[in-house]
Amino acid sequence: MIDIAQLKQGNRRALAKAITLVESKLDSHRLEAQALLEAVLPDTGNSIRIGISGIPGVGKSTFIEAFGKHLISLGKKVAVLAVDPSSPVRGGSILGDKTRMEELSREANAFIRPSPSEGALGGVAQKTRETMLLCEAAGYDVILVETVGVGQSEYEVAAMVDFFLVLMIPNAGDELQGIKRGIMELADALVINKADGESINLATRTQQHYQNAFHLIRHGTFWTPRVETCSALNKQGIESVWQMIVEFQDLAIEHQAFAAKRAKQNADWMKKLIHQMLEQRLVDNPAIKQMMTELRADVIDNRVTPYSAAKTILDLL
Repeated sequence: MIDIAQLKQGNRRALAKAITLVESKLDSHRLEAQALLEAVLPDTGNSIRIGISGIPGVGKSTFIEAFGKHLISLGKKVAVLAVDPSSPVRGGSILGDKTRMEELSREANAFIRPSPSEGALGGVAQKTRETMLLCEAAGYDVILVETVGVGQSEYEVAAMVDFFLVLMIPNAGDELQGIKRGIMELADALVINKADGESINLATRTQQHYQNAFHLIRHGTFWTPRVETCSALNKQGIESVWQMIVEFQDLAIEHQAFAAKRAKQNADWMKKLIHQMLEQRLVDNPAIKQMMTELRADVIDNRVTPYSAAKTILDLL
């Protein structure tokens, strides 16, 4: 049983147990988890949620550690939800994020929770949304969601955070080839990491490339995406990244876009859950299981069209 009072007081053990409950696949645990989430719902929504993405090797963990320590120095409580890619063969994950953020993990006002992606698209774990709510209820001011990496389905993380930041490495590539257009349309900011040593000039040129690319895309909101440079290793430029996010938050609240965005995210999430629940109901139905096997064979042998087979299944439901 989760001690809700302890959770609301910021007890890390209670928070960890609550997240484990939410991530459980047992039906009894799912009901208990939803009751817990409804109980803490009035205490949620008081943080800023920041999605951080980037290709492997860009320095996400180093950046998050430097960024998190800077926020803690400002008196913030920081939760890091780090998603590890699960093996497509055996399904396991290393979950080694605490070892990669050793200094941050020792901070009293930091909470790091690695979770397996379990095949979820969009670079986030299945229960990342619910975990964010629990962290907010536990009093964390800033929630950082570190994603698996930049892919076609990265929109998933952008659809659950307030600010989506993409980390880049200095390169001299053409501004239109250096990053996917889809990511450009989603990102609230690009941050060129590793802008140190011999890479400083290259980072500045890369910054200009991406700024030029942003001018070609209409975002149509109150915010014009920015391109910043930093060196997470040397802890340079971290403060200006946070100032940019604070400015974004202030503008979003001023334009009444903050609450509107979260409301839309909740509605979209409900729609997605309906699809997931319908699919689960199909999988769990014995009559449909048997029919599915027969129809699959008919589809493979070209006796019926996939559309007709799918409609037969839905008519059964």
